[in-house]
Amino acid sequence: YDVHRNLHQGKVGVLALAPEEGMGVRDHELRAKHLDAINRFRKNRTA
Repeated sequence: YDVHRNLHQGKVGVLALAPEEGMGVRDHELRAKHLDAINRFRKNRTA
């Protein structure tokens, strides 16, 4: 809803083809290093 109304904050990302976050990640160390940036604009900061 927020995206359609241009009410979202920050960048919009889409999880596709994975039933949950983190699946499909090949370099877990690199993802962990940048996790704060990945979650920067999330209301619920879990990953």
